[in-house]
Amino acid sequence: MSEVQAPPGGEPALRTLAMPADANPNGDIFGGWVLSQMDLAGAVPAVERAKGRVATVAVDAMRFHRPVFIGDLVSCYAEVRRVGTTSITVEVQTWAKRSRQGEALRVTEGIFVYVAIDEEGRPRAVEGTDT
Repeated sequence: MSEVQAPPGGEPALRTLAMPADANPNGDIFGGWVLSQMDLAGAVPAVERAKGRVATVAVDAMRFHRPVFIGDLVSCYAEVRRVGTTSITVEVQTWAKRSRQGEALRVTEGIFVYVAIDEEGRPRAVEGTDT
């Protein structure tokens, strides 16, 4: 695992506090909760790039590096990596600022793939594709 010393530049796509309802009995936040926050964060630049609705079609290369704890400030940074005919691939890094230590640590990262959809939920072309 390559270490990154500081969160990516720019504003996070999503910030939230990890709450007790999101944790298991040991005080660790469920991975599924973190994954859902990452999906929401990745959708932010995907919707902007698609200029409309998107649907998640894949999660690739998901990796959990460290646990998230109750009280952590969770920040998800999302960046578009590729735009296809109907799809948008977004890299999402999640960082947790520990309430006790105050340090920010990278806790997860993953690649999310979204497809642009029309009003009926069918795939539609994304203008200005990379490929």
